Amino acid sequence: MSPKMFFILFIVFYLFACKPQQPSNWLVLSKEDVSAGAYHTRHAEIFGKYAPGYNKFILQGIDKAQSTAPDGGGYFTGIKAVPTESPIGYTLKLGNHALLDPPRTTSYCSGSSYAAFIEGLNLIFGDSLVQLDSTRYEALRMQEADGGRREDHVKFWGWWNADGYGNHFALVQYSGMGEVVKPQEARSGDFMNISWKSGIGHSVVFLGWYKAEDGTKNVVYWSSQKGTNGMGDQIVPLSRIKEVMIVRLTKPQKLFTFDVDAPVNTEVKGFEIDW
Repeated sequence: MSPKMFFILFIVFYLFACKPQQPSNWLVLSKEDVSAGAYHTRHAEIFGKYAPGYNKFILQGIDKAQSTAPDGGGYFTGIKAVPTESPIGYTLKLGNHALLDPPRTTSYCSGSSYAAFIEGLNLIFGDSLVQLDSTRYEALRMQEADGGRREDHVKFWGWWNADGYGNHFALVQYSGMGEVVKPQEARSGDFMNISWKSGIGHSVVFLGWYKAEDGTKNVVYWSSQKGTNGMGDQIVPLSRIKEVMIVRLTKPQKLFTFDVDAPVNTEVKGFEIDW
């Protein structure tokens, strides 16, 4: 090899090796971040540094909901049970307006994520919620006026609770209060719908991605599930997940103006996680 050719190859190698590497956008949590256990009320403290915009209020909303169930509170689903299932186990209010008279002290996934959302709105708007009109308040209710179950696809909660990507249906389409974010852009306090490979789904609040000591890649979230006896943090391998849909609250002010009769398209495609 001639000295000239050697010099050229050396320069090429040097430029490649010294090329600045693009930083990963993935929010990968540390071992310390996930050490608080399932039932803590330190989400705003631990994950707030990773939370953009209004997400910090959602983390505080998690802490408010979790404080009502120090041991998870129990997980239960059963539309035909007597009494019927309860989305969340405490009287959830938006301002001074009750959205639910809970028939049980238990919860399930979409009820817990909705509780974090509602408690977040309480913190964002405070006394300004007195300006919310009765029509939109009614659209946010989790029960009918007679205490009966509000069915899926009926108004705000009906879309949030619907099978599929309910957070997208309610926040992006129905109310315009949220925007879709890709998995690599997800941050603590985003809302995530998980489509499991088993064929069922899960509604959660995203906390971060986590690589275990054995190399297993996981997602960390807060929700209500059997594995935590109701509300709590859970770490789940990505190998179980087919697709996800992630939505961020970006325009909470639309709470006061959204169209209660807005149409929703349920044919929404999720994202595969390629971390």
